[in-house]
Amino acid sequence: MARRSTAQIAGTNGKVAGKSTRLFNRMHAFIAAAGRPASGFVSQPEPRTIGSFARGKQLLAGNLLFAGYLIEAKGRPLWDVPMPDPAFEEALHGGAWLDDLAAVGDGRAREIAQGWVFDWVARYGGGSGPGWTPDLTGRRLIRWINHALLLLNGRDRAHADAFFRSLAQQTTFLSRRWSAAQPGLPRFEALTGLIYAGLALTGMERHVARASAALARECDAQISHDGGIPTRNPEDLLEVFTLLTWAAAALGEAGRSPTAPHLAAISRIAPTLRALRHADGGLARYHGGGRGLEGRLDQALAAAGVRALPTDGLAMGFQRLHGGRTTVIVDAAPPPAGIASQNAHASTLALEVTSGRRPLIVSCGSGAAFGPDWHRAGRATPSHSVLGIEGYSSSRFGPEGMLGRGSKGILTDVPTEVWVKTEHALEGTKILFGHNGYVPTHGMTHVRDLTLSLDGRVLTGEDTLGAMSANDRRRFEVIMERSGLQGIPFDIRFHLHPDVDAALDMGGAAVSMALKSGEIWVFRHDGIADMTLEPSVYLEKGRLRPRAARQIVLSARVLDFACQIGWTLAKAQDTPAAIRDIQREDLSSDPETE
Repeated sequence: MARRSTAQIAGTNGKVAGKSTRLFNRMHAFIAAAGRPASGFVSQPEPRTIGSFARGKQLLAGNLLFAGYLIEAKGRPLWDVPMPDPAFEEALHGGAWLDDLAAVGDGRAREIAQGWVFDWVARYGGGSGPGWTPDLTGRRLIRWINHALLLLNGRDRAHADAFFRSLAQQTTFLSRRWSAAQPGLPRFEALTGLIYAGLALTGMERHVARASAALARECDAQISHDGGIPTRNPEDLLEVFTLLTWAAAALGEAGRSPTAPHLAAISRIAPTLRALRHADGGLARYHGGGRGLEGRLDQALAAAGVRALPTDGLAMGFQRLHGGRTTVIVDAAPPPAGIASQNAHASTLALEVTSGRRPLIVSCGSGAAFGPDWHRAGRATPSHSVLGIEGYSSSRFGPEGMLGRGSKGILTDVPTEVWVKTEHALEGTKILFGHNGYVPTHGMTHVRDLTLSLDGRVLTGEDTLGAMSANDRRRFEVIMERSGLQGIPFDIRFHLHPDVDAALDMGGAAVSMALKSGEIWVFRHDGIADMTLEPSVYLEKGRLRPRAARQIVLSARVLDFACQIGWTLAKAQDTPAAIRDIQREDLSSDPETE
């Protein structure tokens, strides 16, 4: 009988555990239905969730765009539409779409919102359906409580009783099952929902103290001393920060004090988020995260009341350089490990560059919304602005399903050493980075040297692949022999934002890039590598398909124990005085989704 691998055993155990979790969730949802209902609100927290008017209008038109899928459902009950993907179904059951309908706020929006919510109560209130997970329940409770006036306006007593009965059932369910949520953002969602409901509903106050204490423990366990989280996902960090500020505000409005660990976590996260913010206000797009919902970061920082400036050192493993109107953010730490890595990217030493309100050099982003193939491709090193050896990523992925149902594939082979050395000189900030992710496969260490001028007009880079030790050199010689002395091929990629108009210039020796602001940037290299301008993609949530983009690619081979490539990115023209760069594309007005 063949022996099973550790990964196969882990996958089997994960599937069994996942099935058991779903069974217990359903059982506790059913039991919670027999509990004592709430009769109304003790106090209703002020709504803090931000919706999109444009997305709300799309919903009213019957266009359901969730998780990268567009379903036309005009005239059809929401819960009867075909579910193209589990992520689509989860988005519906989480109820965040209520924010968008509330942003429209007219009679038609109110009618749709009420119909969808009360239909959910009728169909799934007994404990059935995929919406009975702790994180989705917490998310849903926050929205239902926030928008209760919209949902109850014009409804009779029977509807109000059903509404409060369902709120009480979901609260009781959360009080029993919040600990089953995955640590991190899902558990913070569950506990914040429990605190919200405990403060707002009659008869549910008994849950607040325990939920607040549990939230304090999660803050200590999940928020590092430098204000980071295990996934190293900037957008997840923003969502956690937002939930913590909502919970703190709700507790304060009810005359209760948030715990010391709760407030300390908020204080630690705020400067980290500021450091992860580009000049255009968006977050760095690493490890599965996007730029963040428009206005969410400003609102959360204002609500927190923390005025701390961005940290000078690493922030959650990222290094920020800034000069003038330019920001550069580099992934300067090993990727997440274990379960926290199931959405992580092989992006070590990748960089992103933004000038003013315009992203210039980017990461391709998370492809999770476009299916498993795009998801895996977006996580690979070639989807980032960094050096990569041909056919390899700086971190390698384990088999799909190692963690059971819904596993995205964890990172199992990552750099064990990543270093950063900073120097401040008259010409600007100079930082030396390095990682050993290619040592096990090729005996090669990647070193990246970056200097950003004080005025932010020139970014100078130098990328080196080298065999640093005697063992590394022996490994390199073995690889050389296997390749027939052809060397180790590698590429340095610089992915450009879709709004950047790029063209080869100076007879192919440079690339000129025009931004919508009117700025012109020029990329040059030292001539050692071959430079090409190739197709790329830009992956972002809320769109039906990846956006076409371009990338600058420097290609070369390591033929000796080291190969060094130099390059510069310089601003050749500022925004003309006659142009006021205040327009930025709103994702919600994407013509694909209208």
